Amino acid sequence: MEKVFRCPGRHGYAVEVSPFIPHRVACAASQHYGIAGCGALLVLDETESGVAVVQSWQWADGLFDVTWSEANEHVVVAGGGDGSLQLWDTANRGAPLRVAKEHTQEVSRLQRGGLLCVSVSDLVCVCVKVYSVDWSQTRGENLVVSGSWDQTAKVWDPSLSHSLTTLRGHEGVIYSTVWSPHIPGCFASASGDGTLRIWDVKSAACRLAVPAHRAEILSCDWCKYDQNIVATGSVDCSVCVWDLRNVKQPISTLLGHAYAVRRVKFSPFSEATLASCSYDFTVRFWDYRRNRPLETVEHHSEFVCGFDFNLHNPGQVVDCSWDETVKIYTPACLSVGSHNRAS
Repeated sequence: MEKVFRCPGRHGYAVEVSPFIPHRVACAASQHYGIAGCGALLVLDETESGVAVVQSWQWADGLFDVTWSEANEHVVVAGGGDGSLQLWDTANRGAPLRVAKEHTQEVSRLQRGGLLCVSVSDLVCVCVKVYSVDWSQTRGENLVVSGSWDQTAKVWDPSLSHSLTTLRGHEGVIYSTVWSPHIPGCFASASGDGTLRIWDVKSAACRLAVPAHRAEILSCDWCKYDQNIVATGSVDCSVCVWDLRNVKQPISTLLGHAYAVRRVKFSPFSEATLASCSYDFTVRFWDYRRNRPLETVEHHSEFVCGFDFNLHNPGQVVDCSWDETVKIYTPACLSVGSHNRAS
């Protein structure tokens, strides 16, 4: 059964299921489609009858991404359109525990893809959005990485008291930063410059730059089963899967979306299953090994920007859209006993 939460006036950009609490989801949303106005951070619980608000905060600028702490079940970090990262405590209804604002450089030009499906390449951009935040998952470290429109990625201590390092190399907006679930101190980033980059935090260096698409890349994700497999989603409507040991060409190219791919995510339960959501209003599930679609979900009336798998509940997923809804559901291809489940 699909469960729906409606957030009038707030357009969803990102959702993430708690790594601690099976029924809890955080959602980052923005007013006026993220173009202007304020933002909202929502903490939601799935109930027997629907979805309920546990906590919510308003922010003076749009919010574009959210990540749960891997060390504290009450803590989340959000990235904002004012260049800030905010550390929030779900048990505290007041102000954030800390606000970090080191992403400050201006980006002179904004290309199409990250915000709109129409070309705005001649617009001058004076804002410094933090478009991506992620909390490290490997043992032995506790770090946050952020990606910004200032073309830098920053690595932070978990209290956000200060950044530990700033990584430069992209020549376009950074839309996505994702820690490797396998390799400590290693993360991937995806950019408007069309490249996927792999970074080593210890040496503060880019270890690999992959010209992955001839268009902006809006998302990347790391396979949970193989440290060498990374997926990218692009404005060119394609999802590509890469083996980092040989990046001359993707090992899989998944075609079917009609507009930009906003987010890609590997399943934590099935090695070959990959999901993508898009500006074409759909969420699609793929078997990337067989290079074939598993299912297309069409239940939104606007851009679908956020998506996550529930780590505690095999088959259950959550997404959010510019149509002001967050939806929790189990697609047919992931249901128990499904013949379409990738293996």
